[in-house]
Amino acid sequence: MDPVTQFALERESIRQAFAANNEAERLTRAWMNFAQAGKYSYQFDWMGRPIIQYPQDIVAMQELIWSVKPDLIVETGIAHGGSLIFSASMLALLDMAEAIEAGEQSLNLRDCRRKVIGIDIDIRAHNRAAIEAHPMSARIEMIQGSSIAPETVAQVRARAEGSQRILVCLDSNHTHDHVLAELEAYAPLTTVGSYCVVFDTMVEDMPADLFPDRPWGPGDNPKTAVRQYLQSHPEFEIDKGLDHKLQISVAPDGFLKRLR
Repeated sequence: MDPVTQFALERESIRQAFAANNEAERLTRAWMNFAQAGKYSYQFDWMGRPIIQYPQDIVAMQELIWSVKPDLIVETGIAHGGSLIFSASMLALLDMAEAIEAGEQSLNLRDCRRKVIGIDIDIRAHNRAAIEAHPMSARIEMIQGSSIAPETVAQVRARAEGSQRILVCLDSNHTHDHVLAELEAYAPLTTVGSYCVVFDTMVEDMPADLFPDRPWGPGDNPKTAVRQYLQSHPEFEIDKGLDHKLQISVAPDGFLKRLR
């Protein structure tokens, strides 16, 4: 057996072992409850901007973007802009890698064919200014408005026309109804083989008292919306392999791969 295949098989056996380990699941759930209560995800930056994501999910998104090679990423929820900067930087790396593979002697840094669109109902002035001043800003377009408002959805769909590969990330209002409406609006933009990633599905599996000042909680959250959406959309399936590999993630059952 060649070493590449051998390593791939070893990784798969590790993943399956974690998937079958109930004690690992219990420990992960306990740690996630502790981390969520302490706002663990608030600690991390990407290229100077707060990203408010777990490092494991950042790595997972890197893997998906490298695999899919999207020319457009659609994100709902902007906050401080770290996720937009992350996506834009990954798209820049894709362009650089493709230029190197093509034997080009130089890369036109102003050629930003690959883009990320960010949508938020309230893009605060200091966050907008910081995002627009960032070196990755040329790859970023921001739309202020409700992500489920017809005029917002129309803007995004118009911008997506002509894109060959689209990846979608949903991370705004986490109530069931809002996320379900986002899925209906944006999941269809996801191209075959790409992903619609629904963040904060972990809410369903956490104690209700962790969200005392939020309109969402167990029974009303992104995971319940995913479950309902998948009942009538067999073109998507949950990538359980990612869940088993990550263990620690805010998006269990939220990595939806489009099959057809």
